[in-house]
Amino acid sequence: MVPKATVTGPGRQRVAAASGDATPAAVEPSTAWAEYLAAARQLDGVRRSAAAAAGEQARSAEAAREELTVVRTGLASQQERLRELGVPAISLMPSPPEVTEASRSMAGGPAAVLAALRAARGRAEAADAALAARRRFRPGSWPARPRNLLVYGPLALLVPLIQVVVYAATGVGPASVAALICGLPMPAVAFVAGWVGVGRLFRVSPVERLDRTVRFGALVCLVPAVLVTAGLLLALLAG
Repeated sequence: MVPKATVTGPGRQRVAAASGDATPAAVEPSTAWAEYLAAARQLDGVRRSAAAAAGEQARSAEAAREELTVVRTGLASQQERLRELGVPAISLMPSPPEVTEASRSMAGGPAAVLAALRAARGRAEAADAALAARRRFRPGSWPARPRNLLVYGPLALLVPLIQVVVYAATGVGPASVAALICGLPMPAVAFVAGWVGVGRLFRVSPVERLDRTVRFGALVCLVPAVLVTAGLLLALLAG
């Protein structure tokens, strides 16, 4: 029997290492703490990024709702004006390919929806500017008096011009007297014709009332006739 020997100190470590029973070295506390801090900072960064992204989406969604309200209001007004101009209602509705393309452009979330709505608002405003530019050259969009003067004016000048031409061609004589007498009721005829012409030439929406500027039209039709009649009468009396 060989007595068991107890080995202490470095010798025991060498024996343990030689037998393969060595335990792994312990991790330093400072290294573990540094890794913990790094992981905590990374997690906090992820949390902040997620919160910022959520807040940005919420702001984009709110802005998109406000933009949608503005775009809907503008399009409704624009559609009404286009219908007044005679555009068919079916032409004002989006086609299936246009709806598909719009849906595809807004598939990226609230930010994409907001960008698409802003682009739509820009196109609608550009269309409004184009309509306004065209309406400036349309007499139907002018104020009532200048617009109606285009009808009352030529009718009011027609008979007085004929009277002046007859007097210039024949001088003092029966033809000038006949033209003067026939021209006396012509202001009333010109006014009635102008009143009817204004209603036929200028259209308004069913909810509006066409302003024919009755007093202004009567004055326009009366003044040239009175002036020409007075001048011809003085010329006849002098002759």
